[in-house]
Amino acid sequence: MVAGMCVGAVAAAVFAAGAAGTHGYEMRTDARFAPPTAFVRSAAVTYDMALVPAASWIEVGQRSAERGPTTVTLKVTGFVPGHAYGVQVHRKPCGADPAAAGGAYQHEPAAATERGDADNEVWLDFTADAQGSGEAAARHDWGFRQGEASSVVLHDAPGTEGARVACFTVPFGWTTV
Repeated sequence: MVAGMCVGAVAAAVFAAGAAGTHGYEMRTDARFAPPTAFVRSAAVTYDMALVPAASWIEVGQRSAERGPTTVTLKVTGFVPGHAYGVQVHRKPCGADPAAAGGAYQHEPAAATERGDADNEVWLDFTADAQGSGEAAARHDWGFRQGEASSVVLHDAPGTEGARVACFTVPFGWTTV
């Protein structure tokens, strides 16, 4: 199992690195959620196993055209059927503490604009279906700045007000401006 998780992480990183360059950036990565105290660590951390059970699954993808739009996609399975989750791209990687991921990534940083909305951030809110699966996509005419988008944080409610219940460290990429 550990070998499979390592192979998956390496394959995602190689795929992402190979797709970058003069034509844009494309990647897709996935993981199973584990608590921060798990013996086998995961890039996907659950802080609330009642809402994001251990071993539930997440996949995040990114497609960015050079000097063009960026689309981020999300798919999950094993979640609480009928529950509405908030999901945003955050600036830092996940950690044992839910606050480790820092604030939400903003195209126009809040210090200058104080805008925390779906136009200025990447929101991937979804409601899990009867089988506990969900998906979402967000498209923006802008891309990420180098090194400033590192994870997706799942909240217990749509929007930005809910408690952080899980986090997934993602190798988001950027393109030249």
